[in-house]
Amino acid sequence: MRRILTGPPPRTAMPPGATDSHIHVYLPGFPAAEGFVPLPPAAPGIGEYEQVMDRLGIERVVVVQGNAHGFSNDNVVAALAALGDRARGVGVVTAGTTDAEMERLHAAGMRGARIMNIAGATGMDRLEEVNARTHAFGWSLIVQFDGAEILDRMPQLEAIRGDWVLDHHGKFLSHMPAPDAPEVDAILRLIDRGNCHFKLAGGYESSRTGGPDFEDVAAISRRILAHASERAVWGSNWPHNGVTREEDYPDDAALLDTVLGWAPDDRARQQILVETPARLYGFGA
Repeated sequence: MRRILTGPPPRTAMPPGATDSHIHVYLPGFPAAEGFVPLPPAAPGIGEYEQVMDRLGIERVVVVQGNAHGFSNDNVVAALAALGDRARGVGVVTAGTTDAEMERLHAAGMRGARIMNIAGATGMDRLEEVNARTHAFGWSLIVQFDGAEILDRMPQLEAIRGDWVLDHHGKFLSHMPAPDAPEVDAILRLIDRGNCHFKLAGGYESSRTGGPDFEDVAAISRRILAHASERAVWGSNWPHNGVTREEDYPDDAALLDTVLGWAPDDRARQQILVETPARLYGFGA
């Protein structure tokens, strides 16, 4: 698939320390794990993403372990070594991850673990055991499941210890709620508990109205950002693995302008792009 790497910059003024809180990269020598999804075609690496960074004005990045690598964090660790202090990682942790391994991953720049209930290595059935490991090391979680299930999953989510991020605009796959629906009220209640955050990333994966405005996802996001912009982060979701047709591949600058346009003002964008990811992932520390 032809990926858009260069072009005009976004209209949005990116502040110093602007952070992309969700990307995947695939380095040579790290094949897909048996039993998991294959690597994306022409698996994109760090050099390609650095072109995107330059174009968008991104200074910091969070590399998230991809489904293709199963339980292995090796690809992310190698990416963090190549990117240096401008990068942090989110990997895969299980109840069997030893303290020594957690310390190794922390030293490499890992600051979070993912719960991925859609083709991932660790699903919602392992949330409690994964959270026990991350909480002990001061890491956050990113949690992804079909957001249509959120009312049933509230007891699990309310029990999370430490910071966590509700991934991909809530990832409402089975149905897209209205902005005043009970499912969105539930997100606000979780945010008001003090440890839940909302990630603006990959809205095209669940939007029914589609681009370029993604108005159904936008309506939910606007309500959440008006309520608590300091509890949100933004991610490009590069290289957009969920996009299967070349004609649907997003222009990252245009997508950034659209999504960050849902924030109420420049102060909110500063929080979303710089302050909140710095706190969650330890940038500058």
